[in-house]
Amino acid sequence: MIEYRPFRNSDPPELARLWNTGGLGRGAVKDLAPDVLDLVNLSQPHFQREGLILAVENERAVGFIHAGFALKDDESGLEKKHGVICAAVVEPKSRRQGIGRELVRRAEEYLQNAGATTISAGPAPGRDPFYVGLYGGCQPAGFLDSDPAAAPFFQKLGYVPLARHLVYQREVTGPPEPVHFRLIGIRRKLEVVGSLQPLDMTWGWGARFGRLDTLEFLLCPKGKPGAETFARVTLMGLENYIGKWQQRAVGLAGLFVPEKDRRKGYGQALVLDICRKLRDEMIQCIDAHAEESNTAARGLLESCGFQQIDAGTEFVKANA
Repeated sequence: MIEYRPFRNSDPPELARLWNTGGLGRGAVKDLAPDVLDLVNLSQPHFQREGLILAVENERAVGFIHAGFALKDDESGLEKKHGVICAAVVEPKSRRQGIGRELVRRAEEYLQNAGATTISAGPAPGRDPFYVGLYGGCQPAGFLDSDPAAAPFFQKLGYVPLARHLVYQREVTGPPEPVHFRLIGIRRKLEVVGSLQPLDMTWGWGARFGRLDTLEFLLCPKGKPGAETFARVTLMGLENYIGKWQQRAVGLAGLFVPEKDRRKGYGQALVLDICRKLRDEMIQCIDAHAEESNTAARGLLESCGFQQIDAGTEFVKANA
């Protein structure tokens, strides 16, 4: 007899066990420890036990689902009208018994009772209240193609694609960065400076990245840090992926160039300078993402030597 219930304080070891045996693919942290799960997800100020539902058989967890809410556009808090199913895991030997379907139904019910009028499945930027740094790499990117069971499962439950996100990586020890006269000119007048946190840190940034090892890099006029920013990006450590990827990696997230300064090489200059600096830090791999529809971001990453290695899909409930 399967019992469905909300999270209890004694559950993290069972949740970690299910995660580690769930066959979630290259984008999921390997050997997830309960204390890391607690740090990234359970200790968040917006965590609600009712949104983390477990399926239990004979006092042993056989599956779980975790639902939350998207961020407001200004990242000042949660947007309760948009619910997100962030993770759904059923142990392999308990699949095809209706457990996953019932977990999704209960998660949808929780979100709708809290005010959600739209429900998406697969966390992605802006709709990633949990699992940042644990699934997808530097940021969640929907349910990944390398997680083969996820997409067919949600499609059977009436979810349809909402957006595609491409996962890129670059080997730091690969070919040297390209040299262009435009980049030389940028380096003569601008410099890259680091900041422990964004100068305009939002609630949403703190909730997603504040518990992780991060550093923001800004491209600013030489000798005038903070006077004007031509490009910025967050660099985050991906130590939790060493066991899965067998190399030291960092991620680039939130790359931003002001609209008036786009197509002038500033974003490329910032990313290439960071790549060059990381060569001396024994970093082997850089992870970065771009929405498939964002041709500018994709072009920038590819011009900096990044190659696509995976992709993920956000789904939305068709009749929600």
